[in-house]
Amino acid sequence: MAKNKLVLPVVKWVGGKRQLLPQLRELLPLHFSTYFEPFVGGGALLFDIQPPKAIINDYNSELINVYNMIKIDVELLITDLEKHLNTPEYFYELRSLDREQNFYNDTTPIQRASRILYLNKTCFNGLFRVNQAGEFNAPFGFYKNPNIINKTTLRAVSNYFNKNDLRFLNEDFESSLKGIRKGAFVYFDPPYDPLSTSSNFTGYTQGGFKREDQQRLKELCDSLDAKGVKFLLSNSATEFIKDIYKGYKIIDVKARRSINSDGSSRGEINEVLVRNYE
Repeated sequence: MAKNKLVLPVVKWVGGKRQLLPQLRELLPLHFSTYFEPFVGGGALLFDIQPPKAIINDYNSELINVYNMIKIDVELLITDLEKHLNTPEYFYELRSLDREQNFYNDTTPIQRASRILYLNKTCFNGLFRVNQAGEFNAPFGFYKNPNIINKTTLRAVSNYFNKNDLRFLNEDFESSLKGIRKGAFVYFDPPYDPLSTSSNFTGYTQGGFKREDQQRLKELCDSLDAKGVKFLLSNSATEFIKDIYKGYKIIDVKARRSINSDGSSRGEINEVLVRNYE
């Protein structure tokens, strides 16, 4: 099936993979049955290759709700997006809703998806960030004309979701791969191991992503390898990451990071791509 060039990421995401797509494309296996992405985030690789069968996961429930609503009723979502205002007063009022006890009972899934898309496009640096209580806490961006409603992209993505076999999960990365079989392919793009203590940004979800989680992910890669399942993984080029994956093929790549909570981590940084196949 031909790829639709209008199918593009619908959210700006910290550590998004758009600029690494040429290197990622080169490393993809020629054939696989089901595509798995346990940390989908903005989904740059997913939307680039547009696999006909995929199981997509993220621990961020609000993000997965966005994808589900784009699939279920994109026109209602577009209608709801049209009501938003690009003012700091409105932004902070909408941002504060998740502090209210009955927020999830008083809002529909469409309203929640619309809110997240609006906040993502109007907040500072397109930073999707939550605090320890799980509350969205990025500040207003003061952009003159943010592209809050990209109808063409939303409709194209909805069409892709509905014409193919895609499942969206909101689970721990490990449980999202239950039942995976040889012939499948997994792309891992976890929260990166921090290059320094000051650059430790794992605020996509409550709780962050710690070294123990990185180790658990590596052990999951080992079990996939033992099953004959191919995987490709992105991470930062820290000594810790290079050491734990030293039994696999590791390629060094450079990526520019313009969206980061820590200014010192913007600019070109070293990353690695790890895989278990030729």
